[in-house]
Amino acid sequence: MWCQRLAWLLRGRRGSAGRRWPWLPRGPGPVLAVPARCHPTAPASPCCAWQLHQDHLELRYGSTVMRLDFVWLRDHCRSASCYNAKTSQRSLDTASVDLAIQPQAVRVDETTLFLTWPDGHVTRYGLEWLARNSYEGQKQQVMHPRILWNAEIYQQAQVPSIDCRSFLETDEGLKEFLQNFLLYGIAFVENVPPTKEDTEILAKRISIIRETIYGRMWYFTSDFSRGDTAYTKLALDRHTDTTYFQEPCGIQVFHCLKHEGTGGRTLLVDGFHAAEQVLHQAPEHFELLAKVPLKHEYVENVGGCHNHMIGVGPVLNIYPWNNELYLIRYNNYDR
Repeated sequence: MWCQRLAWLLRGRRGSAGRRWPWLPRGPGPVLAVPARCHPTAPASPCCAWQLHQDHLELRYGSTVMRLDFVWLRDHCRSASCYNAKTSQRSLDTASVDLAIQPQAVRVDETTLFLTWPDGHVTRYGLEWLARNSYEGQKQQVMHPRILWNAEIYQQAQVPSIDCRSFLETDEGLKEFLQNFLLYGIAFVENVPPTKEDTEILAKRISIIRETIYGRMWYFTSDFSRGDTAYTKLALDRHTDTTYFQEPCGIQVFHCLKHEGTGGRTLLVDGFHAAEQVLHQAPEHFELLAKVPLKHEYVENVGGCHNHMIGVGPVLNIYPWNNELYLIRYNNYDR
């Protein structure tokens, strides 16, 4: 029953080519119940028109045409009895929603859609909220705006590093760091004292620290104390780390505490920029990298460390509703 209800809630999603997801049931064809109406709006507001069908409401707001299933609308009611605004959590039991539910009355004003349900319950939806949260609205949105770069672009951008004191003690310093990180995928903090303890203080300023098979914070050098190429003197080519985790780490903090001799240069690559090039030059290859799962594996038997971890997933991970790339999982050493 739950699978059926979840499928019903998702049945309006379509793929990038407009194809309905093959594992979701098709609903009955639309039956016109009420003629389309264009309601007067304030001069600065976009025209809103709606059309009632057997199982959904078609709503045009500005340039967005939304197909809003009645079950989805009832499930997303934000009234006090259906949604706890203090915890931002749903109170309504989705399993209690009748799959054949239809509103008894529909009304739209300049900013709000009003639906009256068979039990008399009235739901109010802001039109802007619907435009942002509908399937059609989600397709038009970018979840994570980014600036794609190569060496030349990044050098010309002259992205500033953040001083450690400003980063730790001011909201402006933290904000600038986070903006750099979210836009470019990398960011730098200068003048951090060369200790693990100070590095941990800095890391906690960004987020919680995730426990791993290496611990929460750890040293590494070319002593082969762990069964990984990173603990050798061999150069490392381009890769992403922790591909063998079920969920690879999203943020990594590196701090060079001491350097003697030569070598040790860091190679940074914008994988999203590389993926964009593949998409334009060989879209069939992009599709292959986004669909075919690869197994990444970490096998360690060094000293007292015995670990065997496997992570499976495609190289390019994209949101299915707007084809936006959000994660790259690739490490040729661990395949």
